[in-house]
Amino acid sequence: MTKATVDVAIAILLHKTKVLVGWRQANQHQGNKHEFPGGKVEAGETPEQTCRREIYEEVGIGIKDWHVFDVIRHEYDDIIVNLHLFHAYVPDELLDLIHQPWGWYKREQLADLNFPKANDAILQRLIWPHLIKINEQIDALPQQEALLYWRTDCADIGQIQQQLLRLSDAQLQKLMINIDLWQELDAELRDKISTIHLKQSQLMNLSKAGLVIGKRFVAACHDAVSLQHAHHIGCDAVLLSPVQATETHPNAKELGWEGFEELARTSDIPVFALGGVAPAELKQAQKHHAYGLAGIRQFSAID
Repeated sequence: MTKATVDVAIAILLHKTKVLVGWRQANQHQGNKHEFPGGKVEAGETPEQTCRREIYEEVGIGIKDWHVFDVIRHEYDDIIVNLHLFHAYVPDELLDLIHQPWGWYKREQLADLNFPKANDAILQRLIWPHLIKINEQIDALPQQEALLYWRTDCADIGQIQQQLLRLSDAQLQKLMINIDLWQELDAELRDKISTIHLKQSQLMNLSKAGLVIGKRFVAACHDAVSLQHAHHIGCDAVLLSPVQATETHPNAKELGWEGFEELARTSDIPVFALGGVAPAELKQAQKHHAYGLAGIRQFSAID
């Protein structure tokens, strides 16, 4: 017997790095589980139109600017569901209009909630580790909950691909590489690497259409203009630097923790502090609105 296929539009609503989550009633499909707001795509609607309508009806707010997040196909025992995902930022002035029982959760809290199985890929993208290690050696891949930004100087794409092919799929999921290198890889490797880095110059030359659907993008930012542009095109996170003076960029103007906080506190996506910081400073950095930390020399011991 052929299973029915349903198209559903889902909204990932973000505010100051928190995510809006609700609860499915027992009489609904996949009931007694947590959920993101959304609903079935009706005849004559595009998925984005459905998303706008459902958020207005279910959540009680109207959002103008949406970003395509992903498209996921999941087969249950009784039905096939195509999830059309979009994300948007909720401004302060709309917070009091949100209907109950929708509530805000920190990203790390999402892992402890009871979501339908089809949401696994969404959660994997939304939940970030708090540390990003930057290294030129791919064998520096950390074992603990951290990402590795592999900043290789190797120009031989064949050699690079051979090194990547030695990694398991799970290891590739913990790897971040720059967009220029990612675009040179074979399709199979591009598919397995989910996190893509943008230099500030690359960021400022991209529009919404330049982001690859289903990949998470981390942008290097050094000022308010680049941070705003990262939000505008729909990046998933930013590396904001330099917080302190570093040996690699001794002439760069430091933000200092006060300058960092002034920018980071307005962000609706995770902001990682970079430049002269150490993993031991994580709690202190979070007091200045950092989601996490990134670094080179002082992160070498992370394994």
